Amino acid sequence: MKQTLKKLIRIGLTPFVLGEYFVYKNLLENKPSRFSLLLKDFHPQIKDKTVTTGFDRHYVYHTSWAARIIAETKPLKHIDISSSLYFSGLVSAFVPVDFYDYRPADLRLSNLTSKHGDLMKLPFDNDSVQSLSCMHTIEHVGLGRYGDPLDPDGDIKACRELSRVLAKDGSLLFVTPLGKESKIEWNAHRIYSYDSALALFPDLKLVEFSLIPEFEKDGGLIRNADPKLLEHEHYACGCFRFIKP
Repeated sequence: MKQTLKKLIRIGLTPFVLGEYFVYKNLLENKPSRFSLLLKDFHPQIKDKTVTTGFDRHYVYHTSWAARIIAETKPLKHIDISSSLYFSGLVSAFVPVDFYDYRPADLRLSNLTSKHGDLMKLPFDNDSVQSLSCMHTIEHVGLGRYGDPLDPDGDIKACRELSRVLAKDGSLLFVTPLGKESKIEWNAHRIYSYDSALALFPDLKLVEFSLIPEFEKDGGLIRNADPKLLEHEHYACGCFRFIKP
């Protein structure tokens, strides 16, 4: 009874959805019943009638960028450190992927393994990983958001580890928020300037910089972007491909 009352209250707050309910119910007259349609099962969704389909620009574009590079380079195996699970899940369809995270995911797919890994002490030998990614992750390290220890230099230490394990001529895909200036938005993330992001990897060579502007009006994924585009950005997304000379 209590649950039904709560649903009726929700119905009262969404009159146009209720109106469509009765229109739909009338359309069912003289049709065989295939589904139950009861007010107690009301579950109104009032935010989905949009002109276009919305999406998270950072996460759709940067994972698409990285997946394209993996498809082009065709490594025998790819190692991902704490990036989007969607990326590892999709890429594992055509390349074996080992996914490592401080909080390992119970994700079960063929060609994919999920393991515990600490960015401060990665479980790999020096110069051993040929194809590596760490995307939209470093900006969080050391801020405690995900249960990791507080450390103002956590991002620097983590990037040293990525550089250490990357093989000679190996490829690192690195993604982080970028803006015109470096700042911390506590305790969500860091935002880097272009130069401060590059400074995280002094021993690596940049072979591609691509940019996802914060707003749709400024474009989608811009491959091989001019860093000057960041002069008016607050929370853009930078996609870097490095190799170890």
